[in-house]
Amino acid sequence: MGNQFLFFTLLMLIPALGSSDFLINNIRNIKKRNAANINNNDIDIYSLKVDCKVTSRFSHNVITSRAVNRANVSKEAFFDVELPKTAFITNFTMVIDGVTYPGTIKEKEAAQQQYQQAVSRGQTAGLVKASGRKMEKFSVSVNIAAASKVTFELIYEELLKRHFGKYELFLKVNPKQLVNQFEIEANIFEPQGISSLEAEGSFITNDLLPVIHKSFSGKKGHVSFKPTIDQQRSCVDCPTTLLNGDFVITYDVNRESPGDLQIVNGYFVHFFAPKNISHLPKNIVFIIDVSISMSGRKLQQTREALLKILEDIKEDDYLNFVLFGDDVHKWKDTLIKATPENLDEASRYVQQIDIAGWTNLNGGLMAGIEMLNEAHKNRSLPERSASLIIMLTDGRPTKGERDTQVILSNVRNAIQGKYPLYNLGFGYDLDYGSLEKMAAENNGLARRIYEDSDSALQLQGFYDEVANPLLTEVELKYPENVISDLTQNHFKHYYDGSELVVAGRITDNDLNSITAEVKAHGAEDDLTFTEQSDMEETAKALEEQQHIFGDYMERLWAYLTIQQLLEKRNAAKGEEKANLTAKALEMSLKYKFVTPLTSMIVTKPEDNEDKAALADKPLEVDGDPHFIIDVPLKEDALCFNINDDPGIVLNLIRDPATGIIVNGQLVGDKQSSNDASPHNTFIGRLGILNTQLNMTLEITPEKITLQIGRKPINFTWFDEVTLRHPNLTLKIIREKSLEISMGDGVKFEVVLHQVWRKHATYGDFLGFYIIDGHKMSEHTHGLLGQFFHPIDFSILEVHPGSDPKKPDATMIVKNNQLTVTRGWQKDYTDDPKHGRNVPCWFIHNNGEGLIDGAHTDYVVSSLL
Repeated sequence: MGNQFLFFTLLMLIPALGSSDFLINNIRNIKKRNAANINNNDIDIYSLKVDCKVTSRFSHNVITSRAVNRANVSKEAFFDVELPKTAFITNFTMVIDGVTYPGTIKEKEAAQQQYQQAVSRGQTAGLVKASGRKMEKFSVSVNIAAASKVTFELIYEELLKRHFGKYELFLKVNPKQLVNQFEIEANIFEPQGISSLEAEGSFITNDLLPVIHKSFSGKKGHVSFKPTIDQQRSCVDCPTTLLNGDFVITYDVNRESPGDLQIVNGYFVHFFAPKNISHLPKNIVFIIDVSISMSGRKLQQTREALLKILEDIKEDDYLNFVLFGDDVHKWKDTLIKATPENLDEASRYVQQIDIAGWTNLNGGLMAGIEMLNEAHKNRSLPERSASLIIMLTDGRPTKGERDTQVILSNVRNAIQGKYPLYNLGFGYDLDYGSLEKMAAENNGLARRIYEDSDSALQLQGFYDEVANPLLTEVELKYPENVISDLTQNHFKHYYDGSELVVAGRITDNDLNSITAEVKAHGAEDDLTFTEQSDMEETAKALEEQQHIFGDYMERLWAYLTIQQLLEKRNAAKGEEKANLTAKALEMSLKYKFVTPLTSMIVTKPEDNEDKAALADKPLEVDGDPHFIIDVPLKEDALCFNINDDPGIVLNLIRDPATGIIVNGQLVGDKQSSNDASPHNTFIGRLGILNTQLNMTLEITPEKITLQIGRKPINFTWFDEVTLRHPNLTLKIIREKSLEISMGDGVKFEVVLHQVWRKHATYGDFLGFYIIDGHKMSEHTHGLLGQFFHPIDFSILEVHPGSDPKKPDATMIVKNNQLTVTRGWQKDYTDDPKHGRNVPCWFIHNNGEGLIDGAHTDYVVSSLL
């Protein structure tokens, strides 16, 4: 690792310091910051409206926010929203003092350059880029003069997908303050007719239920939610809002025929979702990662999900399990029928699944695929059935074949397009891009499983989506000579409750009607469906509705085409990838979609003293613990806060190759439980594991417990001892420090920080230093472990910030563009009492944009 790496947690004896810090390579203390400095009370959001128009499943959504600066000095107004990940932003405008500043879509690099130029000229600028589970954040800020108003308007579009028999319009609600005029309104028009309509919110109380108005009749549906300012209050006379959560509108359409074919202005769309079809038996192989990184809560949740899935398996289905860790283990040599007796045995097997070393990803995949291939070859599976593979992993290959490209090729050659592969990626310490590419190359898809309390439900929920196949080898055909630019029209499987969508262009201007033919394999025989529609029929249906938005059918086709081009691009390489990229970029620019290839730039001329505002600039966060990362390449440092509650355990380091894991638990100060002010937090316990040595080490300010095998050995900080074990050395220096060496190339030091016993606020805590880590593998991750790998950043522009002594700047790091603040922090490594001031760049909002994922992704269930 070159220089000495340090990870340092401290809360010193002096009363003025009340926070804990983490250091990697001279990590330094971060000064506490107060979010109240933003002074949100001066910026009043007096109107917030979400207006949704849905036509033929395609939603056009306008979010309008109006704010006024009631202060006698200029203030910064923020516009923060969360959008569905599948949505494309199409426009963003700001209206300031009656002047409209529109956004323009550009190729990402060109937009970046324009943004930098705007910042260098002292202009306020917003940069919109495509980036939680269903949602992604969009944020922009702008300086507004005293007693002035600003209007933000954001437009995005999305093709609603059908899951479990319902279309879902998902809105995130979080105004952060009481709003005088708050409104959600949705108008839905479906030519087939609407059969059901529901609306609910995670924050909706019994008092708010009557505020949700919903109605539908024929082809039209309407939902509105307009709470008064008193109805928004979290309690009577409270100044805080209870509007914080999800607002979800679900609906379905009448299905008198298996499909709906619509033609508008030279474009067509075909929705196919037949009903009353017998379910196909399914043949499913579960390929499960049981490497060391899956230990603890992840493995337990995987067991829970599999047990629940086994309860839902039908007796006509066939199944098997393949486990991969160091080695590959099969439950059975071939797929077996899901009889009650076999399911009971499968449940017992799942309950006994345990951890088994490293990650032989290639071996697990090949064993599962070959098993399914052999079963088909031997005709041991039902002739009319749907075969699929579900693979779950939380890491990268560390045993067997490790070359990702070779693994992709092996899987592609083994499956040969015969059945879909669904890849589930658990957490963030994995190559999710390769999982996506592998799934896309094999007619499947990838899904990230978020490490949370409901991970088991996420796994089960995905299975439920593919649990009921109705058709296989579904092909939707259209007249060849009059149709062009078709989106995907062949699908391996059709699942109950879903919908297949195909769109295209009509090249014959004189064509007035179109016929679609659908062929598929069913449970009992081959099926053919025919659908016909004409322009006059569609035009007549559309006359009834007044809220259609522009050339919606063409935009729906473009949206679907761009999405599929981007998916194919992920699986392509060389010239094919370049062609797909060029086509997707061309269409993104033509139809004004913010995609991974484009950005939107919004600029407002300002006086030179006005600061620039980034679209993804977050609010200031006051949090513990504090992290500082030294970047020798830049001779500089980065720092950020983590704001969480006492008792939380954070995964700091995890290396699946060496089996080394380090976790730290936050503890609070001595404040009374009745004290409503925020508690300071710092590291009160450390857990160090080495699975290869079968060793655990628990360290608190009171004692040290080492366990190798089954027998624990206890020490106190009053001991002075050196313990040597094969590949492990433990050295305790009385009341000062503990040094742990594991083999040649991994050495940690834990420092005891003791506080005056009668101190009213602070307690003892621990510091952790990485003295040597050069034998840690390239797969090392965790909240701090990710910074074992080289990191680079660029500072584009330094400009005045809210604190005259702490300028702001634009930083490019990990392909993210952030607004950061320059400051100085204390380094206590040489002088634990007084420390020394050193400079660093502060990344806001829990390190968002610097760390992989969100800080909550690193919360684990237990110390060991």
